[in-house]
Amino acid sequence: MEFAGQRLRRARERLNLKFRDVEQASQRIAERHDNPEFAVLISRLSDIETHGTLPSIYRLYTLCCIYRLDLNEVLGWYGIGTETMAADAGLLSVERTHVIGFSADGGSEVTLPISLNPGIDLSKTFFVSEVVQRWGKLPLALVGGADVKRYRYGFVGTEDWSMHPSIPAGALLVIDDTKRKIQPSGWRSQAERPIYFMEHRDAFYCRWCSLTDGLLSLIPDPSSEAPVLSFQYPDDIEIIGQVVGLAISLDHEKQRRTRS
Repeated sequence: MEFAGQRLRRARERLNLKFRDVEQASQRIAERHDNPEFAVLISRLSDIETHGTLPSIYRLYTLCCIYRLDLNEVLGWYGIGTETMAADAGLLSVERTHVIGFSADGGSEVTLPISLNPGIDLSKTFFVSEVVQRWGKLPLALVGGADVKRYRYGFVGTEDWSMHPSIPAGALLVIDDTKRKIQPSGWRSQAERPIYFMEHRDAFYCRWCSLTDGLLSLIPDPSSEAPVLSFQYPDDIEIIGQVVGLAISLDHEKQRRTRS
């Protein structure tokens, strides 16, 4: 198995760069950022390539710049796959509603069933794992035809029941940050009323909104029995965008246990 340091050496050799070339280039990068941590001395580069020494994040950035490598890919060489960040973050249940800062990389892939049993009746409910003949990976950007880079993502805290049952606690939200203007009317029912994701200095909120004379009212689902909150807008609260999609857990028993 080829180690990360060996891969970095191959990348250097492909460009016909000597140790001295890398050191000099790294010093220019360090000077540009006014930070000596970006510099990669010859002795350190030798340790990284031959002894498996772990480079600092600054030196790894420098080497990726010099070798024209993708930083996320190189992190993967060291066993840090950024594509697992969302899954790893999900190991911690966070009670408060919050925005998700992970970028949605259009190059990311998801595993999907690409070949089903030809005899399956798609009009009936079935357990997918029992009828999949072949699994494959597709670019995340192609799933559902959605441009994932266009959106931001939020998570409704596991103790935030203010929009239940319209949006239950623990839901993952898809947020369109180009839709920040409050729509005062035009919907035919509460189900069609736009829901907005907002940031206050102390918390994030996901609710219906009403704006009157600079006062933004955050309206919960009536079934939740949560109070209506009001803030001066835009001084005290920011509208991040409109919720345009969500994914929820279907484990209703877990939801009830969490709420109790």
